[in-house]
Amino acid sequence: MRYLKYVFLAALAVVLATLALANRGSVPIRLLPDEVATLFGFNLSGELPLFLIILASLIAGILVG
Repeated sequence: MRYLKYVFLAALAVVLATLALANRGSVPIRLLPDEVATLFGFNLSGELPLFLIILASLIAGILVG
């Protein structure tokens, strides 16, 4: 049973590494839409690699669920 756990974790690591390598492009991420940001007078934004956004959303979904 312990070996099945290690095989599953190794397969998961391969899938996550493949996902990270395939989605290395940077994408802009904004806290507020442009219209709302001009209304409030500040715009928090930055650029992150796409795989970080995907993994962060998966982790957030797991924590909420």
